[in-house]
Order: sequence, then structure tokens, then C-alpha cells
Amino acid sequence: MTDARPLRLRFAPSPTGYLHVGGARTALFNWLLARRTGGQFLLRIEDTDKARSTDDSTRAIFEGLTWLGLDWDEEVVFQGANLERHRADAAKMLAAGAVYRCFCTTDELAARRAEAELRKEAFKYDRRCDRLPPAEVERRVAAGEPFVLRFRVPAGETTWHDLVHGQISFPNKDIEDFVILRSDATPIYNHAVVSDDIAMAVTLVMRGDDHISNTPKQILLYEALGAPLPQFAHLPMIHGTDGKKLSKRHGATAVGDYQHLGILPQAMVNFLALLGWSPGGEFEEVMTLDQLIHAFSEDGLLRKASVFDPKKLEWMNGQHLSQLPIAELEPRVTPALVAAGYTTAEHLATHHDWYRTLLDLLRVRSRLIDDIVRQAGPYFVDAITYDPEAVAKQWKEPAVVLPLLTATRETLAALPEWTPPVMEEALRHLAEAKGVGGGKIFQPLRVALTGLTVSPGIFDVMVLLGRERTLARIASAEDHLETLASA
Repeated sequence: MTDARPLRLRFAPSPTGYLHVGGARTALFNWLLARRTGGQFLLRIEDTDKARSTDDSTRAIFEGLTWLGLDWDEEVVFQGANLERHRADAAKMLAAGAVYRCFCTTDELAARRAEAELRKEAFKYDRRCDRLPPAEVERRVAAGEPFVLRFRVPAGETTWHDLVHGQISFPNKDIEDFVILRSDATPIYNHAVVSDDIAMAVTLVMRGDDHISNTPKQILLYEALGAPLPQFAHLPMIHGTDGKKLSKRHGATAVGDYQHLGILPQAMVNFLALLGWSPGGEFEEVMTLDQLIHAFSEDGLLRKASVFDPKKLEWMNGQHLSQLPIAELEPRVTPALVAAGYTTAEHLATHHDWYRTLLDLLRVRSRLIDDIVRQAGPYFVDAITYDPEAVAKQWKEPAVVLPLLTATRETLAALPEWTPPVMEEALRHLAEAKGVGGGKIFQPLRVALTGLTVSPGIFDVMVLLGRERTLARIASAEDHLETLASA
């Protein structure tokens, strides 16, 4: 970047819905660049659409940003509170001759548009009101005729260097004289945005590339207001795995949905950061927030659309889940275990060391908090349910498995110590004596103890369950296998 001014970046969502992943990615990129360069990250709520803006949406934006850890440096700006400045900036351009009054009605414009369509021509405002004599304009204003303010687009072309896409040019002849103020003196989007960005001293506008077509109009407004231009960076869209623009048909798109699905904020930040940006060279995909701040640069912004892959997000979450300190993981899992009806917070508090050991073992094979809860069931309930797939795979020959499981129980019951090394040695000797591989002992035992084919190490499982519950589980499995064998 060549601009010598301190970076001031902003995120400017409309409170007409929840904070979606595309907006969150935009906010994150602005925030990361501000933090890396020692600049400021500003938040503006563009609430001028009173019909669609809601307090719930505004609150969801705040909550989503806070959950992601994206703090802002100054008071939140509400665009609707800046109406008088918007009008004053429009009046300034009117006085300078950059803007003119247009008295054409909506019906008149619609009729001309229809005529153009019949001629198979693109409709473009013909500037007829710009050709009205000053005296006629004054007469109509005095008579109270409604009017809008239109920007007089000059000849030539509008060009800027985009930090993502490089040099972009628009022929001004392709831009019609656009409205900046409605007949009720409220601002159109492009005018309100420029007025606010100037007032907030924004030096870099980073947003989605669906705004590229707005940029030449906004540059013209900057120039008409005599304000320095910010730099622009337009981020490619985020697509679903089908290559189409991300939408609700791809599943959850609101940040809050992923929070409730058990995604960690640091995992979501890490995942979003790699949608449209790369630190370059060989890099570790799993990065902390501090690492992202240190590595982030506008040079790594990508031109091509990125793909939001929920499976990749779950994988990323699993990586962060495995690295999270147990003290931070515990308060996230406890409410979920209680909600599942497995235990109480009081019980976990009185078995604290045991609980932390369980969490440390279960998270290794988990991608979501829900995965931990699902695996945790066998350690809290008295009677377990055997997964049909586990039974079909590991107990498919009940008459063969049953005597091995009985021998396993008898071997474990005779152990002098209930420790993994002692258990393992005894069961491997049993397998050798029976002339089978260790898997023929351990895998059916895993199903007997957990009902599942996947669990932490079988000896860790037995330590967590304890001698009494382990032996009782195996006995219950023997009863089940007897039923299967007789059937």
C-alpha cells in the first residue's frame, strides 16, 4: 500500500438480518489488517432502511463480532443518525454544480424505461431536467414540486487500483446520472456511504466484490466533495461446495448458527481467514489469532472465489478442540452434558480430575462439542445401547465372540492392579493362549464397554469406568451375545 495515512478500516453491515459468514469474513479481514498495522477498526451500522432494519439484527451483529473476538476501536456509528450531514454534503455538491434537481416522476421514468425496452435499448436517464432553465427550476421548487438530486456524471473514465484485482476502469458514459437524495431528502446508499466514510476518515475500504460497480460512483462523489480517496479492496464472493454463491440452501450461513453447533470461535476465525487469503509459501493451516495477525497482509488476498466447506470447518474445529486448554474446554462441554441428561454440574465438580481426564481422551476423536457429548454417554449411564453397526462388525459371530469375552472378564477380574500396563499384559497373554490376534479380544471388548467401534484406548476406557462397572458391562454383553447366539 502506498497511502501514508494511518489505516482506518471499517465494517459496515446493514441490520436487516443476522451476521452471515460472508460479512464475518469481511469484518475479520478489516480487523486483522488494522491490528497488524496498528490502525483502527471501526464499526458502522447502516440502518437507513428503516423498514427492514431491526434491533434483533443489530444485536446479532454485535454478538457475532464479539463471539469472534473482533473488537472495534471507537464508538459504533449509526448511519441513520447522520441524516443532516448527508443532506449538507448533497447541498454542497448542488451549490458547486456537481448535482442537479430532477423533477421526473416515478411514473414518467417507468414509461420511458418501457419505451426503451420496446426499442430493445438499455434505458439511461436523458438529463432532461439538467437542461431546464434556472428560472424554471426555481419556479418548480417554489411551487413545491417534489424532486430528487442527481449527480452529473462527467465525461472520461473512472479508474482505481484495487488491492485485490489491480487496475479497474469504468467508462463514465456507462454510468447514468445517479440519484443521491430521494424526494423525501433521504440519501441513496452510495451517497450515505461516502459521506460517512469521509466523516470517519476511512483510508481503506475493504468489502465484497459485489460492490465493484458502486465504486466508480463513490469515487466521483469523493472528488465532487473535495475529499481524499481511500484505497479499495474488493474480496471475491464465497461459494458453496457446488460452486454457487453461498446461500441458505448450503446449510447454516449465519455465524450464530455455527456457535450453537459447537464450533469454537478461534476455529471459525481460522477457517474464515483462509477463505480468500493465503499467507503464501508453506504454512500451517491451523493458526492462532496472534499468528493470523502477524501473518495477515493485503498481498495475500486472492482474486478467485473461495469455497465454504462445512466438513473442512469441522476438521478445523477438531484441530482447535484438541489444542484448547482443558480449563477452557470444560465450561463449554459441561452444559452440553447436563442438557443431554447424562450428569449434573455438581457431580462433575466432585469428580473433577476424572472428568478432565475423560475430556482429554474424548476430544482427540472429536470435531464438535456434540461429538464429545456423544462419546461421553457410556461413561455416565448404567446401561448402554449397542450400535447396530458395531454389533454387525465386531459381534457378527456371537458363538465365537462369547467365550472370548467371558475369558476376558475372568482374566480382568483376577488382576491384582487396575492399571493399563497390567491389563494389557494380561489380555495379550490371553490372546496368545487362545491363538488369536489382540484385535479379536480388544475390539469385541470395546463394543461391550462403550457400544461403539471407536473410543479412546481400551485400557484408558477401563480405568475411567473402574473395575466394577467394567466387569458389569462385560457380563451384560455376554447376556446379549447369548441371546444373539440362540437366535
